[in-house]
Amino acid sequence: MADSLDAGPSAKTLLRNHWRTRRRALLPAAAAGLEAMARRQLPALVPPQRSVGLYWPLAGEADLRGLADLWPGRLALPWAPAAAASEHHGLHYRAWQPSEPLRPDGCGIPAPADPQAALEPAELALLLVPALAVDRRGLRLGYGGGWYDRLRAQPAWRDLRALVVLPQGCVVEALPADPWDVPFHGWLSESELVLLPKS
Repeated sequence: MADSLDAGPSAKTLLRNHWRTRRRALLPAAAAGLEAMARRQLPALVPPQRSVGLYWPLAGEADLRGLADLWPGRLALPWAPAAAASEHHGLHYRAWQPSEPLRPDGCGIPAPADPQAALEPAELALLLVPALAVDRRGLRLGYGGGWYDRLRAQPAWRDLRALVVLPQGCVVEALPADPWDVPFHGWLSESELVLLPKS
């Protein structure tokens, strides 16, 4: 399906609908293997003293919060402002302890509330980002909000290793690309960890 559509807005909407449905169908069988693969492969990518950016899972997304025991005291979650403020204050990561209470961010997703907990890219070693699909170039199909595109347009965030997390059945040969797309550094599924060469 991805190869037959151009990159126009209606095409992206069709793609998102298709891959949202497919991911939802695949995730129950993939979830345990995905966490097991993460436990085997990811610790080697995270040096001491640096943090890992997880995400709070929405419906249909792989839940990797169980990995918290791998990096105690070195976790972060994304925080987004309300859409009206997104041009001035974009997505950033805040330090997170699983025992801490969270509050909905501007998108309604649970996130650390303390703005003083914001981390610089150099304090992180790895970002794990959910997706509907990813292609062999590392191009991610997200939900269309552009949060990660804007974050990773900044050189320091673009250079930070960022991996897409999804079932293996959502890895495709090619997705339509927009000029602002920044390829991810690879993906993690229940079958493999793929690290692409940094360009």
